[in-house]
Amino acid sequence: MTDENKFPPEKNLPAGYVPPKVWKWDKENGGNFANINRPIAGPTHDKELPVGKHPLQLYSLATPNGVKVTIMLEELLAAGHKDAEYDAWLINIGDGNQFGSGFVDINPNSKIPAMMDHAPKGGGKPIRLFESASILFYLAEKFGAFLPTDVRKRAETMNWLFWQMGSAPFLGGGFGHFYAYAPMKIEYAINRYAMEVKRQLDVLDRHLADNRYMAGDDYTIADMAIWPWYGRLAAGGAYESGEFLQVHEYRNVGRWTDEIDARAPVKRGKMVNKAFGELSEQLRERHDASDFETRTQDKVEAAE
Repeated sequence: MTDENKFPPEKNLPAGYVPPKVWKWDKENGGNFANINRPIAGPTHDKELPVGKHPLQLYSLATPNGVKVTIMLEELLAAGHKDAEYDAWLINIGDGNQFGSGFVDINPNSKIPAMMDHAPKGGGKPIRLFESASILFYLAEKFGAFLPTDVRKRAETMNWLFWQMGSAPFLGGGFGHFYAYAPMKIEYAINRYAMEVKRQLDVLDRHLADNRYMAGDDYTIADMAIWPWYGRLAAGGAYESGEFLQVHEYRNVGRWTDEIDARAPVKRGKMVNKAFGELSEQLRERHDASDFETRTQDKVEAAE
């Protein structure tokens, strides 16, 4: 059976579309993200990154992947780890800040978050960090926090941390893209990814039926990694898809979501590097704990 018989072009979307023998980049494609997606790596312009007063320098945006790290940093500070103080600089991916030469030097993949530790354990040259799970693991080991030392609990934490890294692309790049951002609604794509997201929610719900947190009774970096993605989804906010996915059915995920959302460090972490939503909830840059009271965007704009 030929491809044209198996996949009649008139049933393709758009009707009549047939993939060419060689794919070519069309800058007009890509939906809402056409201006920042490209098939090559490397910087598009020279731009040094700012460096503040603290050893930990974060360059990020309050997307789910960015929020993972700011929650971790705020949790460390709340737990008494004073050396976890940090400067957080806004990287506006809509403006292409992630393609500046300074950012690419830290993360050659041009994705947020990225971090520099200018005072690593043992001294020596600064350490660059990219990929959110790598940053969480690095900070957990550096400060000896939110990563169990018991071999079984530690393994369970890492199981779920890597589960999140492997699963979230189906939620964000798959379901979220085709449900909310693609320039056309494609029934097959939405159905394919909705089914996978609901399966993932069921995986979480079944696990959390018998566990307070992802690694049992211990609140860990696994919870911090999963919550910004699936907690937001369970609360009905992600992609305005709560009713479509019937997220209320996942009661154990909802219980876990609410418990983590009530934590004061989580509330602070959600605000850092946020450049959308309510102005009072945006702390676009964070250089000191007092910034939460004095430098939210509503206060910044009122002072201008």
